[in-house]
Amino acid sequence: MFDNLGGDTLVTVTVLVFVTALLMIEGFYLLWRSYKGPGARKIEKRLQAMSAAVDRTPQAHLAKERMLSDMPWMQRQLLALPRAHRLDRFILQAGLDWTVSSFLLACGALGAFAFFAVWLAHQPVWLALLAGAAAAVLPILYLQHQRSRRLDRLEKQLPDALDLVTRALRAGHSFASGVQMIGEEMPDPIASEFRLVADEVNFGVSLQQALTNLSERVPLTDLRYFVVSVLIQRDSGGNLTEVLGNLSQLIRARFKLLARVRVLSSEGRLSAWILGIMPFALAALMNIFNPEFMSPLWTDPIGQTVLRYMLVLMLVGIVLLRKIVKIHV
Repeated sequence: MFDNLGGDTLVTVTVLVFVTALLMIEGFYLLWRSYKGPGARKIEKRLQAMSAAVDRTPQAHLAKERMLSDMPWMQRQLLALPRAHRLDRFILQAGLDWTVSSFLLACGALGAFAFFAVWLAHQPVWLALLAGAAAAVLPILYLQHQRSRRLDRLEKQLPDALDLVTRALRAGHSFASGVQMIGEEMPDPIASEFRLVADEVNFGVSLQQALTNLSERVPLTDLRYFVVSVLIQRDSGGNLTEVLGNLSQLIRARFKLLARVRVLSSEGRLSAWILGIMPFALAALMNIFNPEFMSPLWTDPIGQTVLRYMLVLMLVGIVLLRKIVKIHV
């Protein structure tokens, strides 16, 4: 086909094909960037975090339609579950870009994979069920760890945020401007949470409702003290600068007391770790050096029954030890 074309015509067609391909690639890139680019993902994350609050005002309803799943039929099924929104808020508090459906799918897939892996290895069914349950719990444990880690970081950043608001009020700025300064000048995660408060106020939500949403998104006692202090001051008046300064000092004093308690209880926590790990470590070592002595636990029905009761009692003991050494201040 190209043999009948002249030299100039062939060059023109080649250039046009190249430009067309380049424009198509550019168009696909712009389309991807508009939906999955950094700016779009940042806006989506902020809207998802705003949807964690239970605000029913008309101004906030525009930004509260968070999807629990990317599939419509799964979305309908999850909306029928009573605790799906609570799980969604739990995921948002962990700072993860997950949906409820992906989280449940990960739990089910890991559980099924572990069950069939153990069952195909010609192991007892109860052991396969135990392995499947343990694997299904792994995403829950990871979610809990990420949530606790993020909330701990936010709690440690709270005194500095209160000091920033206090300095802004003393300099003559309004409280809303101080909240916006926290979102602009401090690092995440506290910056993103206070930035959402400023965004909600700009969208038309009252400051009282925006602070209430903040206390619902972030379940921290110190943060709720801050919200209650601001709301009381707005209703009854008073020196907000002094209140926030005293609250910041109180939080820092509590952190110091908690550090002292952790130092004094370190011996007890180490003993709890040793008591919890020692039986399993000794059983593993005895099984390596003397497998004939430990074989009745795996082969004999009486040994299997003893092993089941022993594992249950060990788990109860570990939970009790954790409750004893975990001191709240």
